[in-house]
Amino acid sequence: MIDVYSWATPNGHKVHIMLEELGLKYRVHAVNIGSGDQFKPEFLKISPNNKIPAIVDSDGPDGKPISLFESGAILVYLAGKTGQFLPADVRGRYSTLEWLMFQMASVGPMFGQAHHFRMYAPAPIEYAVNRYTNEAKRIYGVIDRRLSEHPYLAGSMYTIADIAVWPWTRSAANQGVDVAEFPHFKRWFDEIAARPAVVRGVEVLAKERKPITGEKEREILFGATQYQRR
Repeated sequence: MIDVYSWATPNGHKVHIMLEELGLKYRVHAVNIGSGDQFKPEFLKISPNNKIPAIVDSDGPDGKPISLFESGAILVYLAGKTGQFLPADVRGRYSTLEWLMFQMASVGPMFGQAHHFRMYAPAPIEYAVNRYTNEAKRIYGVIDRRLSEHPYLAGSMYTIADIAVWPWTRSAANQGVDVAEFPHFKRWFDEIAARPAVVRGVEVLAKERKPITGEKEREILFGATQYQRR
C-alpha cells in the first residue's frame, strides 16, 4: 500500500495521475497547504522541504517501507517499481528524463510564477507579470515545437514526462497563454485529458481545495510563515 500525502495542485496531480495509470493501491492523506498542514512535524519527517506531494510505500525496494518527497523523484520511483512509463532502452530513458527535468526546472517554476503574479500578488507588478507571462509563452512554444515532431514529449510513448508536464498546463489562461496559438500542444493536451486515469487523477482531493480568499491563507502560502526556520 502506498500512502500519498498531497493536495490538489499540479505537483500533487502528477502523482495522483501516475498512481491511477499504474492501478496501484493507495491511500490519500490531505495536506491542506492553505491551513499550514505542510509545516506539521509529522509531515516534515517525510517532506523536509515542506512541499507536497510525498509518499510512503510500505513495500519498498528491500521489502521495507520507503518515503520519498519531490514529485519528479516519486514519478521515477513508481516507474522503476512497476516498469511502466519510463522506457527501458537507454535513448528512450534519457529522453524521458530530460523532459522530466525540463518540467522540474522550467515548466513548474515559470508557470507557477506567472500564475502567482497574475492571480495572487497583492498589487500588480507590471515587470513581473510581463517577465513570467512571456517566459510561459516561450515555454509553450518549446512544447508545441517538440510535439510537432513527436506524439509525446519523450518521443513515441506516453511517459512520466507527459504526466509531469500536463497538470501544469491546465491553467494556461491564468498564465496569460492562449492555447489556440499552440495547435500541437492542444492536440496533446486534449488526448491526455481524455485518458480515464487522468480524469480520475485530477479529481483526487479536488473537492477539498477551495479558492484562496482569506488573508490568513495568503500569509501561510506567501508570507513570513513560509520562511520560518524549522
